[in-house]
Amino acid sequence: MTKPVFSIQEAREADAYTINEVGIPSAVLMERAALAVANELQTNEAFDLSKTLVVAATGNNGGDGLAVARLLFVQGLDVTVLLLGNEAHATVETQRQLKICRHYRIPIVTTIADFAAFTTIVDGIFGVGLARPVEGAFAETIQAMNASPANIMAIDVPSGLQADTGEILGTAIQAATTVTMAARKLGFTAKSEPNTGHVIVADIGVYQPH
Repeated sequence: MTKPVFSIQEAREADAYTINEVGIPSAVLMERAALAVANELQTNEAFDLSKTLVVAATGNNGGDGLAVARLLFVQGLDVTVLLLGNEAHATVETQRQLKICRHYRIPIVTTIADFAAFTTIVDGIFGVGLARPVEGAFAETIQAMNASPANIMAIDVPSGLQADTGEILGTAIQAATTVTMAARKLGFTAKSEPNTGHVIVADIGVYQPH
C-alpha cells in the first residue's frame, strides 16, 4: 500500500525502488502516467479537446507530456506540442518519446504566438523535483498559459510549485486539475489549491521501499 502523501524525497525513492528493485521499467511507468492523464482529459467534461496544446520540457515530466500528446493524437484529436529547453539535454525517456512523436508526425514547435487559440493546455514542464525559481522563457510561457482561457491540466505537480511546501517558485501554473502520480504531495494544501485545482491520484504501479 502506498501512503497517502509523498515528500519529494519519498517520491524519488519510490520511483527508484520500483524501477531498480521491483523491475518495472521507467518507460512503463511513463506510459502508465500518460494513460492516466489522457484518460482524465477524455472523461472530464471541463476539458474541451478540440485543440490541445501539450507544453513539455526536457525532463521526464516532459516525457510524460509527450506520451500524452501521442495518446490523444492517435485517437484523431488535434494536438500540438510546445517543446521548451535544449533538446540535447533531454532525458533518455524524453528523447524516446520525442522520437515516437516524430514517427507519428505530431506537430512539435518551439514557440507559440497565441495560447488563446487552444481549448485545453497540458502542463508537462517541471516535475516533482523543481528546486529553484522559474525564470526567463519558462516563466514567460507559464504566465502565457495562465492568461489563456483554456483549462490547464498539470502532470504530477503544477510547474513552478514546490512540491514539499506548496511555495510558488517565481511563478506557477494555475491548473484546473492535477493528475499526480502514486500519492498526493506534501505541498498540496488549501494554500496551493489555486495552482493544483482538483487533485486526482493515479496509481501507476509505484511501490515504496519496505
